[in-house]
Amino acid sequence: MAGDLNLSNLQPAQQRQDRKRVGRGLGSGKGRYSGRGIKGQKSRAGSHAVRAGFQGGQMPLYMRTAKLRGNTSADAMPIGPFRTYSQPVNLRDLEARFEAGEEVTPESLKAKGLIRSIRKDVKLLGVGDLTKKLSITVHGASATAREKVEAAGGTLTLLREPKPRKPKNMKRRPEYRNRNAPADQTAQATEPPEGEG
Repeated sequence: MAGDLNLSNLQPAQQRQDRKRVGRGLGSGKGRYSGRGIKGQKSRAGSHAVRAGFQGGQMPLYMRTAKLRGNTSADAMPIGPFRTYSQPVNLRDLEARFEAGEEVTPESLKAKGLIRSIRKDVKLLGVGDLTKKLSITVHGASATAREKVEAAGGTLTLLREPKPRKPKNMKRRPEYRNRNAPADQTAQATEPPEGEG
């Protein structure tokens, strides 16, 4: 049959492209300078083996940018150099893998294949419904997850108590600025002048 594959009609799936032969005379089209132009850094051997970010001796971008900006404080978590990672576990996963009355710990979660490592924190999220009474011990939990666990009759214990958040800068608020002013001045500041509003 004409469609049979044999040595007479064997062809590559993609046509081969001949190697570029440089420095083989002026008539070849790639003679004399071999396509590199005249002089300069890029005409030299090894000129393309430069490190990442090299800008030809110019002060590189990563050295020109400011170094004191960005998320560099511990308050900027979970971004910046102090970022942490927690493994999420949803309530629907506990509903499917655990029986009523069981204890849920990072070790049991790893044994059931819900997390990969017990060295990283585990956070319980409230996706799905929970109908079983479970005793759960994890590093963190969302407010929705806590409500659903307690509604099902279970208990939730946190291995790492959440840190209290710093209060926002109160000095920018008008009520903070007017805290020492007399009551009548405060009322005048809050009420619009006559003829407006």
